[in-house]
Amino acid sequence: MIRFLHAALAAVLVVGASCAQSADKPPEPKLVERPQGDRTGLVLTTLDEKAALQLSQSVIGKPVGDHVLLDRQERPTPLSKYRGKPLLVNFIYTACFNVCPTTTKNLQKAVERTVSVLGADRFNIVSIGFNQPFDSPQAMKAFASQHGIHLPNWEFLSPAAAIVNQLTQDFGFSYVATTAGFDHMNQVTLVDAEGKIVRQIYGETFTAEDLAEPLKAMVTGAPIPPQTSTLAEIADRIRILCSVYDPLTGKYRTNYAIYFEIAGFISFIFFMIWIAWSFMLKPHRDKNRSG
Repeated sequence: MIRFLHAALAAVLVVGASCAQSADKPPEPKLVERPQGDRTGLVLTTLDEKAALQLSQSVIGKPVGDHVLLDRQERPTPLSKYRGKPLLVNFIYTACFNVCPTTTKNLQKAVERTVSVLGADRFNIVSIGFNQPFDSPQAMKAFASQHGIHLPNWEFLSPAAAIVNQLTQDFGFSYVATTAGFDHMNQVTLVDAEGKIVRQIYGETFTAEDLAEPLKAMVTGAPIPPQTSTLAEIADRIRILCSVYDPLTGKYRTNYAIYFEIAGFISFIFFMIWIAWSFMLKPHRDKNRSG
């Protein structure tokens, strides 16, 4: 029975995902963030956008090293701690007075709306301060507090200066110091439950759809954890699949039409099983009659 439920869930997920797809083509995201000084002629060096994008894409499919960073309470935190759930990772520097706060605020709205769909226990997010030694645990704590970020699944981490280069390379994150701050890739990296990078999400005005759609696919397609109520988990995954993004409000809403389509699909599966079972029993019934 459990095997049948798993197979039915897989088929339902395919149907639900195909029903939730949107044909609208999003605008091209802004790949690189440049500090305010770039607009005043103060910046002498800039990030090579083509090379930065190439590096960013090259790490997709690769595992992230088990680096150990410090959280806001200065506790050592290995990245392996986040295995078992999807993980979103972005890089910031706390001295940024314009771009990083704006991007973080947009990301915060998208994350909060994603949490409303998936729940805070379905994924994690970490922001890493790359400007060391200035992005200390205290500075990261102040940054999070200043922007009102208190989600239980969002942590701010500080790496040691000695591992910043390897850490940023692992995530395909590029940055270059300028006279006005840093030019840096504006990306959120999606890491799967096994610690492998599966997607780079670019832009400065993230929407809930940008984050929730790839996360929905990962959450609903993952094996059902042991010691979890199978029926309850299937029901919750169907609820997630039936949540669709409304670009007018920037939020997710329940699309009840998908519920009816899924119910119809499940009814069709049971009907086909009944027909197959009837054909299997027919020779046995005929034999009993003849006997």
